[in-house]
Formats: sequence, structure tokens, C-alpha cells
Amino acid sequence: MNEQLDTPNLNAERIQTPIRPNFSASASVHPPRILLLYGSLRKRSFSRLVIEESARLLTLMGAEVRIFNPEGLPQPDTEDEKHPKVQELRDLMTWSEGQVWCSPERHGAMTGIFKTQLDWVPLSIGSVRPTQGKTLAVMQVCGGSQSFNVVNQLRVLGRWMRMFTIPNQSSVAKAYLEFDDNDRMKPSPYYNRIVDVLEELMKFTLLLRDNQSLLVDRYSERVESADALSQRVNLRSI
Repeated sequence: MNEQLDTPNLNAERIQTPIRPNFSASASVHPPRILLLYGSLRKRSFSRLVIEESARLLTLMGAEVRIFNPEGLPQPDTEDEKHPKVQELRDLMTWSEGQVWCSPERHGAMTGIFKTQLDWVPLSIGSVRPTQGKTLAVMQVCGGSQSFNVVNQLRVLGRWMRMFTIPNQSSVAKAYLEFDDNDRMKPSPYYNRIVDVLEELMKFTLLLRDNQSLLVDRYSERVESADALSQRVNLRSI
């Protein structure tokens, strides 16, 4: 045996060689399901206005969209998961195939309102992981000059929640100048960048959504599950 190929620590029964036939041979025909989240409760919230503009564009591109309104969502640990706003958020997380997150930058970070929404979403609900394998686009709005603090933080969270965060992103500087009196976004390079981001999100969602379970299937978890099953089956009766 070639010693360089000797892998005594590998569980050969649990490793899977990625091959093309394992991928879905057919594509879903229903519209991509996109959930959009924003991070401010102000009457004229610019993160909400960006999300509403994004929802219009995504609908035009053929998506089915839902926007979650965080008003009334309690702080984590002040209520349990039976709270109606928590249930609404978790149901939408499970429903979605892709997501758009947009938060204002406050003190160099995302807002507490935005983080609270993500803090209510566990890694798993029963046997369902509500965000794993789903696509994600990240955006932020700035009160002053352009910054990327929030989108960088959102990328970390997306990775932690096992989502596929697309390469493109949007940061809108001086957002208060970018909307007209009807709360519609004005033509600008910032608007064009948002269109870029949403086009890319749709492409990645259509490409990946039928193979979510395959793409996030992990050797380490297969080994752990097998060991846990073995221990349970082999327990002696007391």
C-alpha cells in the first residue's frame, strides 16, 4: 500500500466521494423564496426602504418575497419561542431559500434590532436547520461616509448560520440623500449596485437550492451520528 495514501483515522464507511450524479438532475420550477430582514424601527428607516426597494426588484426578477417586520419582536430570553413574532420569524426562516439582510451601522456595528432577529433563530428547530444551505446577500446603510463594518459582521453571522453568502454586497453611504419624497431610491451607482447584488443572489439561489442538503452534508457529522447511534443501540439494559 502507498503509505502516503494510508488513512487509518478515516471512517471509510462514512466518507462520500463527491460525484456529479449525486447532484439533482432536475430544477425546481417554483419561484425562488426570498426572505428580507432590516434593522431599524424608525418611521423613515433607510434599511427598511432599501429592503422594500430590493423586494420590488426581486419580484420583478421572478422571486416570491416576504419581508419580516421586527416591531414587537421581544429581546431574547424575555419570552419563549411560542411568542407569535418569534414563531413568525422562524417559520419564514424555514420557508425561505435565500435571504437579504440590511442593517444600519450604529457605533460601527449592526443594530441591536437586527442582531435580535438572528439571536432568535437557533441552529436547529427540531430536526430542521432553518438557515443551513440557503443563500444570503448582505447590505448596509450608512448615515455618513461609506463603511463596510456591518456587511463584514453579517458575513461572519451568515457563515456561522451555515449559509452561502454571495460575493457581492452593498453599502449605501449617506442614505438620507438616496431616497426621494416618495421613499423611492433615486438613480445612482448605489442603486445599480443593489441591482447587481440581487441579480447575483437570484443566480446563486437558482443554482444551489435543489442541492442544499448535499452541499452541507458533512463527514464529521455523519461519523458523530453513527457513533451516537451505535452507543444507543449497544446500551445495556439496567
